[in-house]
Amino acid sequence: MAFSIFGKRDTPTPASQQPEPPAPRGLFDRMKQAVTRTRESLSNSIASVVALTREVDDASLDDLELALLASDIGSTTTNEIITTLRDRALRQGISDGAELKSLLKAEILHILRAVDTPVIHPASPPEVIMMVGVNGSGKTTTSGKLAALYRREGHTVLLCAADTFRAAAIEQLEVWAQRSNVDLIKTRQGGDPSAALFDALTAAKARSTGVLLVDTAGRLHTKTDLMKELDKMRRTAERLIPGAPHQTLLVIDATTGQNGLQQARIFTEAAHVTGIVLTKLDGSAKGGIVVAIAHELGLPVRFAGVGEKLEDILPFDPAAFVDSLLD
Repeated sequence: MAFSIFGKRDTPTPASQQPEPPAPRGLFDRMKQAVTRTRESLSNSIASVVALTREVDDASLDDLELALLASDIGSTTTNEIITTLRDRALRQGISDGAELKSLLKAEILHILRAVDTPVIHPASPPEVIMMVGVNGSGKTTTSGKLAALYRREGHTVLLCAADTFRAAAIEQLEVWAQRSNVDLIKTRQGGDPSAALFDALTAAKARSTGVLLVDTAGRLHTKTDLMKELDKMRRTAERLIPGAPHQTLLVIDATTGQNGLQQARIFTEAAHVTGIVLTKLDGSAKGGIVVAIAHELGLPVRFAGVGEKLEDILPFDPAAFVDSLLD
């Protein structure tokens, strides 16, 4: 049965719903530009939810549910958000569209912050970061961009070309190493990835390199041999450097939407994924996948790819993302 919601709150706004302090302008502007397609789709849908009535009712929330699904937030996560908003509507009321949007922002931000745990860096170098993901997700490009980002932050960086099976993968990473001005450890095409990793780990230890980025193979994620290979590499890293790999970042193409979520499930089980890098965010209307990954897999998005240039990778900030998405 439909319900109308007129009531105003008698209690102060909870701290979790207080306005967030503004993000640094540069980050906010770049994130806002990156999520333009998702924001336009979602904002237009939300605007239409309240366009025909000044009240937020049960039918309005049904329409909002469809808008969230269209942005690829996913059925499970969308259902939880809408259930929370319905409960709030029944208990306290939602006066208008502006308050509905504010409450939606608070819910999404809560989901993202719940998994946004700090990265634990090793006490001594090198910090080993494995990059995993299917071919075509932008994994090699992201490895190069991260190398440049860490260098800008003052770290010494070494790249490892452990994707030895994809044609031209080593050559592609060589180009990114040159652009990033970092050294590259490689082997021949078709060689043993774990052997390339062993050489890179040995070199990183000898040089006291700050960060070692390992570009791994990405053949079809349904193939068990790839997962066994990734597990072998993980064990190789652990033998040479206790605690390594310190991060395992799964690279997902934002334009794949829910398919990316399925990739994340499979890689999380096999590769001990600790975080996500979402590429091509600027070219997708499915940016809601960020929320689905956080809620359904408990994984934080660590970086977002927002363009083709060397510097087009951003540390992911939940508040900046939500403000950009629902501005």
